Amino acid sequence: MRLSVLACFVLAPWLGGPTWAAERFEACADASAHPALAGSTCRREALPLRHEAPDEGAIEVFVRRIPAASPGARRGEVWLIAGGPGEPGVAFHPLLATFRAAFPDHDLVLPDHRGTGRSTRLCPAQEATDSADGVSLAGEEWGPCIGALHAEPARTAAFTITQAAQDLSTLITRHRRAGEVRVYAVSYGTQLALRMLQVAPVPLDGLVLDGLVPPESAAHWDLSHRTAVVDAVGRALLGADGVAAYQALLAGDPNAGWRAGVPGGDLRRTLGALLNFPALRARIPAILDALSRDDTTPLQNALADLQAIHSGLTADPYAPPSLPLVMLISASENNDRRGLDVATVEAEAQDALFTSPIPGFLAATALPLYPRDRFFGGMPAALPPTLVVHGTLDPNTPYAGALAQVEALRSIGPVRMSTVDAGAHLLAYVAPHCFVAATTAFLDGTEPAARCTEPASP
Repeated sequence: MRLSVLACFVLAPWLGGPTWAAERFEACADASAHPALAGSTCRREALPLRHEAPDEGAIEVFVRRIPAASPGARRGEVWLIAGGPGEPGVAFHPLLATFRAAFPDHDLVLPDHRGTGRSTRLCPAQEATDSADGVSLAGEEWGPCIGALHAEPARTAAFTITQAAQDLSTLITRHRRAGEVRVYAVSYGTQLALRMLQVAPVPLDGLVLDGLVPPESAAHWDLSHRTAVVDAVGRALLGADGVAAYQALLAGDPNAGWRAGVPGGDLRRTLGALLNFPALRARIPAILDALSRDDTTPLQNALADLQAIHSGLTADPYAPPSLPLVMLISASENNDRRGLDVATVEAEAQDALFTSPIPGFLAATALPLYPRDRFFGGMPAALPPTLVVHGTLDPNTPYAGALAQVEALRSIGPVRMSTVDAGAHLLAYVAPHCFVAATTAFLDGTEPAARCTEPASP
């Protein structure tokens, strides 16, 4: 599940405690341990549990600021908004070199959404770094976590997109510094950034949206239809001949030896996970050819590399996504079919060649869901200058959905779009050349390339 929702120090005691609340940023305890974090400062910010009722409890949100490489040439700052909805700011640490290149002469500011990273968690006891599986939930921790969410429904229902958007607005307003202020957001982060500009707008000099979500009102692209999105990307990759060969493989001997080498016996879900990373995605035709000869070696090699990628992205103890938050927000807001059942999920996936586990999670959730608020499906009144970067083979946020969202956004502000041909999700990671070229052009006020192809990489 960690891989599918993916879509990355030595800590001083104050990083784990709930009471640190100095009025300024302080040197991060790990700032000297990693060159990319040199000079970084950190802060825990006390914010209302519900912004419309500030006296009814509080949470804490963690923020890290990494200063511009050359302070004398500093132009401003970029707030990096992670996706998920369970990804923390620390998930961007492996990408800091790319962000440095994309936003030269800018501070990088990395907040942890409420419910993620070092911020207040949905299930603090089970999502602690010293719990059974660290911030990830061990099997025996799910029951107590879900029980606690049901026991405090008002608190649970405060972990919404709108509350997180107001958190972000408050943080930017309180802590923005001189110079340009821009926001970069990816995946769910693009939904969060747009919600912020709708419910609590702050002045921005620019907005960069990477892996843009479809319009919220477009139910046919909601998360319950993720298998259809993944399957379309996989079929486009294979082409007609590849699709026919893959169908023949699946319809072949049910006792074929290759089936024992597939995790969970589900090849369709396994290959669906590979679509997130172009270097692994490119191996799928060779994997299928080898499986037709009962050779699982290429598949096992790809899975080992997938695990290595995942391990690299989640090396920090706070980097794994908060799965309770992923499931709560996804099922409450980004699933238009509250009554979805497992039988429907299985029926809709029957003819798919590539599948996603997300519809199944939505059908089986035991979390206490909250209702969508009045802001769902709405749009900001205005946009700052905005750049959208999106890949044509994105298996998480469909390219067609991004195009529809761009068309809607252009009615409220200036929007430029740069398409990465065959690009996947999180272009700052999987297509850094194209991403940096588009963002630096955007910052310089020139027109980013309408199309880009990422150079081949190992």
